[in-house]
Amino acid sequence: MFALVAALVFTGSFLLAAGTIIGMFAFYHDKMVAALTFEPIPREAPVYRLRISRRRVTPTPRRSDLAFPAGALAA
Repeated sequence: MFALVAALVFTGSFLLAAGTIIGMFAFYHDKMVAALTFEPIPREAPVYRLRISRRRVTPTPRRSDLAFPAGALAA
């Protein structure tokens, strides 16, 4: 008797799950087909135009040249 009840419960739950899956496929069929066949709108690849400019370095006098005149070190 227990085996018969267990078999009926198992069969009923299997049929309920299969019915739910089939129902969802039937209900959402159009949306699934639309999502699988969707082709995005092609866009042109962005073009980046970069301007590279280097600032010119002006030579600055070294601190040792400013601190001590050449004659002061010779004495």
